[in-house]
Amino acid sequence: MTTLYGIPNCDTVKRARAWLTDHGVAHDFHDFKQHGVPADRLDAWLLAVSWQELLNRKGTTWRKLDAATQTAVVDGPAARALMLTQASVVKRPVVEWPDGHITVGFDAADWAARLASRP
Repeated sequence: MTTLYGIPNCDTVKRARAWLTDHGVAHDFHDFKQHGVPADRLDAWLLAVSWQELLNRKGTTWRKLDAATQTAVVDGPAARALMLTQASVVKRPVVEWPDGHITVGFDAADWAARLASRP
């Protein structure tokens, strides 16, 4: 089963969920606002992608953080701690695909290629 993690009112997450539905991809949705970032899954994501790729430094939540909090994020453990307390700083969507692959963000071409290559 494909699992998409994100925030329901995020435009990118809305597009990603619609794309999956339109392409017949059954998926579960994990809402960061309601359920937070699952620590065990975050650890798996950080093994699959860099913390720099997973941390959204362009979003409103990041910009609203005080400078001391922002400058303290210098490595994976610091980024992990922030993501657990401020779910909105996780770049969205995070998708766990049935083959175990993890993607961050929405890229329709990449996702289409992924579907085309599955058995």
